[in-house]
Amino acid sequence: MAKPLPSRGDVVECLLAESRALHAREIAKRCGVGEGSYPRLLELLDQLSLDGAIIRQAGTRFKARPVAERAGTGWEGMLTVNPRGFGFVTAVGQVDVYVAADGIAAAMHGDRVKVQVISRSPRGLEGRIEEIVERRNPRVAGVLRRRRKSVWLEPDDSRVRGPIVVSSGSKLGKDGEAAVVEITRFPKFADENAEAELVAVLGVPGDANAEVAKILVREQIVEEHPEESMSEAEAMAARIKKLGTSERRDLRDIPLATIDPEDARDHDDAVWVERRKDGYRLWVAIADVSEYVQPGSQLDKEALRRGATIYLPDRAIPMLPSALAADLCSLLPDQDRLCVAVIADLDKDGVVTRYELVEGLMRSQAYLTYGGVARALGFTDKPKKSEQAERFKKELKVVNELARKLRKTRMKRGAMDLDLPEAQFQLDDETGAPVDVRRRTQDPGIKQAYQIIEEYMILANELVAQWLSKRRCPTVYRVHGKPDEEKLDRLGKVATKLGVSIDLDEMQEPTGVAKFLQRNKKHKKYHVLEMLLLRTMKQAAYDIVNIGHFGLASDAYLHFTSPIRRYPDMQVHRAIKNLLRGGKAETSTSAIETL
Repeated sequence: MAKPLPSRGDVVECLLAESRALHAREIAKRCGVGEGSYPRLLELLDQLSLDGAIIRQAGTRFKARPVAERAGTGWEGMLTVNPRGFGFVTAVGQVDVYVAADGIAAAMHGDRVKVQVISRSPRGLEGRIEEIVERRNPRVAGVLRRRRKSVWLEPDDSRVRGPIVVSSGSKLGKDGEAAVVEITRFPKFADENAEAELVAVLGVPGDANAEVAKILVREQIVEEHPEESMSEAEAMAARIKKLGTSERRDLRDIPLATIDPEDARDHDDAVWVERRKDGYRLWVAIADVSEYVQPGSQLDKEALRRGATIYLPDRAIPMLPSALAADLCSLLPDQDRLCVAVIADLDKDGVVTRYELVEGLMRSQAYLTYGGVARALGFTDKPKKSEQAERFKKELKVVNELARKLRKTRMKRGAMDLDLPEAQFQLDDETGAPVDVRRRTQDPGIKQAYQIIEEYMILANELVAQWLSKRRCPTVYRVHGKPDEEKLDRLGKVATKLGVSIDLDEMQEPTGVAKFLQRNKKHKKYHVLEMLLLRTMKQAAYDIVNIGHFGLASDAYLHFTSPIRRYPDMQVHRAIKNLLRGGKAETSTSAIETL
């Protein structure tokens, strides 16, 4: 398995360290790119040069744009302010720029700004804000304060400049209540405060209902879908019922089954495995949501606006209307459903030998739960027996057999296996207020059942990423860069104090991290090390440039398996179906900008 690519920023930083142009092979060597990933590094370098982040020269050589040149033009990025006053401007393909407090001027946390680089220092590039391109979300949550005729909001987020002056015309709200305001006048100078109007007063800060309401008001989230979206969903469902399915692969004779939690509201994936003489055949079928949600439709616009299903302590706010999410697109048992499927052949060791992607028509044979599967496979004896799971017991053993081989291979290549504690909130049935928080206890047997589906979803996501990448089809990848070196240094210091040996160079590669975790599995502070390691990692993100996924030790990964609740998955489905139907990869700037 090839090593994950460096991030765009890492490549730019590598070139900034040199006054001369570097050959792509030299860049690969300095960034630790393996031979298998070299073609993708060339793609990344091409993209960076097209974006203007670096300069391409003859002989596959590249150089950074001089700091002076960058300072003359500047570039756009997002401003993140530290509570202590300074900030950083981040932009895809650029190195983060440090901005001192006196260089932020009238900008606020979350603004899109143009930064001008003014110098280099041991901490990297330093700059100042030259222009505010786009203001942040004007809605801010916090605590309302009243003193005589003065009214202001103390923002909950300490990175947002406060206090925010509230129009004194409104007499709603008492001092100390949770509230949301909408900024009507942003600062024009460095020492100015924003002005706002009161949008909502929500009660006692910290109250569960108030905090949930605060999120909904601040982000302008409407729980109910617009009437036109609902009507469109119904009309689309009626139209699709009349369409023929002869051009789809008929998978209804495959005993595909969904395996989900007992309280699952929708079912967007189904799997099945057959053992064969030379190995296995695997089917991973995913609900074909994109057939119902056409680009540019009201359904599509609303789904894009929401971006994902939002999960709150007391409710879930779906990305799609329930008529689709819980019914027509949900892979319900004994119902014909449209799907996009990955069909893969694997050898006896669980290595993929061939695979294909198809538009299919399926019929789920069973709705299984993790508890029922775990009981049927003998992982646990706690849940009640499930008649359906017991009926498929023999076949489920094959499903588990292949999943275990896939997991073994994934761990061997260096995928991280963190077992971090998960908090579980207990809410009052009547008021919704939190009454307790405890560590979620999970039956180890049920956890094994979860891992079965996890392995198949990861494999499907990787195969689809490889399929689109080979066809040079732009898409939305799920990427995860290498750990931050400064944070690794801090981890090293803490590990040393705990008496744990650590090789920071080794930690730059997934296999090194895996070895570190394995060596310290029995350490009495292992969970502390896990948490510190997690904080050392960069956050996974969506990007149209594939740099690989460090945490999964994968050279190509994306989200394909949950189009009911994630908009990027639906974009991936559209790209697949365009190619399957004879279309060409959309590589124009306008097409890429829609991703």
